[in-house]
Amino acid sequence: MQKLNSLILNKKQIAHKIKRMAYQVYETNVDETEVVIAGIKENGYILAQKIKTEVERISPIKVTLCEVIIDKKDPTNPITTSLSANEYTNKSLLLVDDVLHSGTTLIYGVKHFLEVPLKQFKTAVLVDRNHKKYPIKADFKGISLSTSFNENINVIFEDDDDRAILE
Repeated sequence: MQKLNSLILNKKQIAHKIKRMAYQVYETNVDETEVVIAGIKENGYILAQKIKTEVERISPIKVTLCEVIIDKKDPTNPITTSLSANEYTNKSLLLVDDVLHSGTTLIYGVKHFLEVPLKQFKTAVLVDRNHKKYPIKADFKGISLSTSFNENINVIFEDDDDRAILE
């Protein structure tokens, strides 16, 4: 039996969700001069780059990007970031991933950043699957979607065809 893919978000809808999340970031950090946006490697980082572009377009806030490398198969392995802890200490930080499924990746990412004092800490995802096994939530989300456990959400960032599909 062939599996059918369903389009959840097209390029225009994703762009709209990113713009809305950027406004939420700005509203939450209106008194800040700098925000660190940390994207979880691969799609979370690409989404972080897109949010950064939008935040800088709509606000005077300086955005520093940080790439977060987490072993998704074993998140207890050491996490590395493209910034040193000194570069985000006492700053407002936003941790970004593309899809929040069980919450495992996000909660281990949060744990990593909580080892230094932060002014503020928020999380953002494009798609929230509502299947969390950890007490973690996305402060900013593009869309919430209840799916079955055997379904998968795939966010694809391509030059001219960003999309999120249900597989």
